[in-house]
Amino acid sequence: MSARAIPDLRQVLRLMVITDRELAGDRGSPAVVEAALGAGATSIQLRDKHATSRELLETALVLRPLVERHRALFLVNDRFDVALAAGAHGVHLGDDDMPVAEVRRAVPRDFIIGRSADTEEAARAAEQDGADYLGVGSVFGTRTKKEVVGEVIGTKQMGRVAAAVSIPVVGIGGITPDNAAEVAAAGAAGVAVISAVMAAPDPEAAVRSLLEAWERGKRCRPSPRGRS
Repeated sequence: MSARAIPDLRQVLRLMVITDRELAGDRGSPAVVEAALGAGATSIQLRDKHATSRELLETALVLRPLVERHRALFLVNDRFDVALAAGAHGVHLGDDDMPVAEVRRAVPRDFIIGRSADTEEAARAAEQDGADYLGVGSVFGTRTKKEVVGEVIGTKQMGRVAAAVSIPVVGIGGITPDNAAEVAAAGAAGVAVISAVMAAPDPEAAVRSLLEAWERGKRCRPSPRGRS
């Protein structure tokens, strides 16, 4: 499935599972990813800060057919060159990565670019530069991403960021089945999780619980927002 074949980016961003090989343990990231996809995860982001370029590409080439089989979205964290080489749908860029505008000029038109942002100003700038969606957080705090440990913006700030742009916003950071509904109700198009699935004893059950919570929260949104 090419990126162009995705009918609605908001729909495939509903539940993004971000990989972590340490949390996956002996099961391995591909096994956890396959289980998550089978239970309904709508997108996968390959993230491995310690892998070499070759290792990251090898993992991407293993994950891509799993994601394609479930008609989900496949992204690579940080490395748009690896994403292109692996045939992924796109990349997610952080604060220390290449600027969105520069990557946009270097990739095909249908290549999806996500960008991290936690303020309205940063969100608007990313949208103007060509980002397709935003990852906003840390919503509840996280111990998985060392670069944002201790940072908590809350659902109100996430909602303000979502309202400031027209592109989809995905909440990230400390999201679990117990609080995913709050993120949905605040106006995000989806949630991104790492440990809630990658470290779960039963990834399928974790994904189902997250999706159920998401749907509950979505029903609580004020109707004038019109976001899905």
